Parts: sequence; C-alpha cells; structure tokens
Amino acid sequence: MAELPVALQGGLIFVFGCLFGSFGNVVIYRLPKGQNIAWPGSHCQSCQAAVRWYDNIPILSWILLRGKCRQCQAPFSIRYPIVEGLMGLLFLASFLKFGLSWFLLEVLIFTFCAVVASFIDLDHMILPNQLTLSGIVIGLIGAFLNPEREFLPAFLGVLVGGGFLWAIAYFYFAIRKQEGMGGGDIKLIAWIGALLGWSAIPFVILASSLFGSLIGLSIVVKSKGDMKSVIPFGPYLVLGAFLYLFFGVEISEWYLDLFIPGLSDS
Repeated sequence: MAELPVALQGGLIFVFGCLFGSFGNVVIYRLPKGQNIAWPGSHCQSCQAAVRWYDNIPILSWILLRGKCRQCQAPFSIRYPIVEGLMGLLFLASFLKFGLSWFLLEVLIFTFCAVVASFIDLDHMILPNQLTLSGIVIGLIGAFLNPEREFLPAFLGVLVGGGFLWAIAYFYFAIRKQEGMGGGDIKLIAWIGALLGWSAIPFVILASSLFGSLIGLSIVVKSKGDMKSVIPFGPYLVLGAFLYLFFGVEISEWYLDLFIPGLSDS
C-alpha cells in the first residue's frame, strides 16, 4: 500500500473507515442489549428480513434506498450513514495526520472504539467495559511494543487521567451524596491517557469540560432552568482527545503565544 499514490491510499483508508462504521452501527445497537455482534447478520428490525450485501454498502445503500427497508419500507435511522461517514472521515484525517505508521494503527483502533462508545453513551448513559478496559490494555501494550512511543508516559497517563476523574467523582459524592461522574468516564480518560500520554490529560479534560458545559447550559436554557438533566460526558472526552490528536500542538503553541509571546519558538 505504501507504493500507491497518497490520494489512492487516502481513498482506501476512507472506504476502510466507512466499512468499520457499518460494523460499528451493529455494535452500537447490539452490545448494550447483550446480543451477539457477529450473528445473525444485518437485518431489518421491523420485518426481520436479511439485508442483502448490495443493500449494506456504507452510505450509498442508505441513499439509494432512501433510508427505508427494501422489503417492508420501514425507515432506517439516519444515524447509520452518519456513523459510517464520521468513521470514514476520522480514519482519513488520522491517515493524513500520522501517515502509514504503527501509531496510525493504534489511532484507528481508538477511533473505532471511541466512536462506538460515544454513541452507546448517548443512547444508554453507559460506557461498556468491553471497550474502555480493553482500550486501556491495548493502549499500554501499544506503548510497550510500538517503537514510536514510550511506556512510562502511557502508564502515567492511565494513573493521572483515571486518578483525576476518580478524585472528582469521590469528592462530588462526598459533598453532594450522589454520583456526578460515572465509572465509565474514569476508565475512558485512563484509556485516552494510555494512548496519548499523561501530558495530554489537562488539555483533554479542559476541552471536554468546556464543550460539556456549553451543551449543558444550552440544555438548561431549553428546559427552562431544569438543572436535573443528566448528560453523558463520554462523547466530550472523546472530542477532547481528537482535538488533542489533530490540533493539540498547534492549540498549545497558540495559547502560549497569546499570553507569553515568543515562548513557543524558543
């Protein structure tokens, strides 16, 4: 693949991502229900008719079928092509950022699992251990085996990330006598730390808190002051992680230049 033109490589990576997005839709639907993610094959939830391979082409099939089952005309959620397209774009962006490398493989694994976990969190307010705990293990193994990374920053990333959110959850519960941070969020930030290292944790937490606060305030305004609405924090942690992956260095340098001009160039 390395001998192919970069544009063709990028196209293949995008298609590859869309295919994984299609499988991701299956995992998003079945994993929280405790169903087998491999069997039976894709089928309509209304009439149970099997989805033929030519009706299961990511994005394209949904458009050609106008978002409906070929057999019973029951509507298919628009989320299906959204997840497929998002996964394809993130795979492509990762390839353009990191090129063909071992770290790219780690990022693609994280991308698939993080997108799936985010949509499950949005639907069910849970982050499955099958994804988060596995992610921590894969991140640490990758840091140990990948010559492009070091193990100690990854190990500290697990401790700093998981420990920081655990402390917040502990003190919140001690003061308010109710849970304010789920255990899944703690495992997710530990997983992010395993991949990105401990130095990424402050940025990820700050960015995710900012986005979460903005969305939370908009929900409060929309609900006319109801402060009891619960929002999943996992998707914002994932968003913060992607921001760091793609723009972390640039944003950090901009921030330093804004307050201490010239420091980032020294």
